[in-house]
Amino acid sequence: MHRQYNEDLFESTKMTFGEHLDELRRALVRAVLSLVIGCLIGLIFAGDLIDYVQIPLREALTDYYTRLEAEKLTAEQGLVTNEHFVDPYDLAKAFAELAPQAIDMSKFPPRAPDAVVQRKDLVKLKIYHNVEADPRVRVIGLTMQEPFVVYMKAAFVLGAIISSPFVFYFIWQFVAAGLYPHEQRYVRVFLPFSICLFLAGAALAFFVVFKYVLAFLFTFFEWMGIDPDPRITDWLSFVLFMPLGFGISFQLPLVMLFLERIGIFSIANYRSSWRISVLVICFLAMVLTPSDPYSMMLMAAPLVGLYFFGILLCRWMPRRTTPFGEVIG
Repeated sequence: MHRQYNEDLFESTKMTFGEHLDELRRALVRAVLSLVIGCLIGLIFAGDLIDYVQIPLREALTDYYTRLEAEKLTAEQGLVTNEHFVDPYDLAKAFAELAPQAIDMSKFPPRAPDAVVQRKDLVKLKIYHNVEADPRVRVIGLTMQEPFVVYMKAAFVLGAIISSPFVFYFIWQFVAAGLYPHEQRYVRVFLPFSICLFLAGAALAFFVVFKYVLAFLFTFFEWMGIDPDPRITDWLSFVLFMPLGFGISFQLPLVMLFLERIGIFSIANYRSSWRISVLVICFLAMVLTPSDPYSMMLMAAPLVGLYFFGILLCRWMPRRTTPFGEVIG
């Protein structure tokens, strides 16, 4: 015979509405203080973060201009050229001033000081330099306040990352106050799992996807004959958006488990509707990425695998139980 659930057994753990608000206030104050301290630390290392997030863009720009100048390169790789036109008369005159015995200016036809130089009188001169020193591979800023805004934004992002474990902990303390012990146990398992999935998605975006996305986008610059001139503000926003989208989308197995546990979907529903789910995943990948085929496929493929992993997770994880150990559903 099933035991009847009795809320009076937990009467001593109940909190009034005012006590809940007071607990929420303390949790928010602690979380905000943690964020402020993290941002202060982030101010010290924000410059290093800005340099680090520019690495994929600089590498893509270097590959772009190296490929663009491939026919002009010498046997030594990593060089690009700039073509200039020089006046041989002025060039010889400059050398004659440095070494009068080496240059005989009398062999040059006389030229009036105010003579107009024609294009046919000029000589094309190629100047070689390392592609890393090319000004075109540098990320620029267009406004006076842009470096300051970018630095503060990077400090805030870095501070949020540093303080996130403490912020999650304080918020968890507030949420845990309204949960039963068996429910708290599930959250302790899901929270680290959720963080690992988020970091895995963000790492995939930064270390793998950016390379292919930038190569795809630069292809259009090459086709249209336009030189890319990226701004640091636009790039930093792009760097933050894509890893965030990947990290959130990688929460799919936990969302599936949650929906199965509250009775909205069952394992049988997940199995029977996998074709529709794959279609929805591809649509979400298109929305959460710049809509190029590389980033879309690199997001959709792991999500399809995570979808089937979510089905296995629903089967592996224990069923919901009451505080008395009785299985629900």
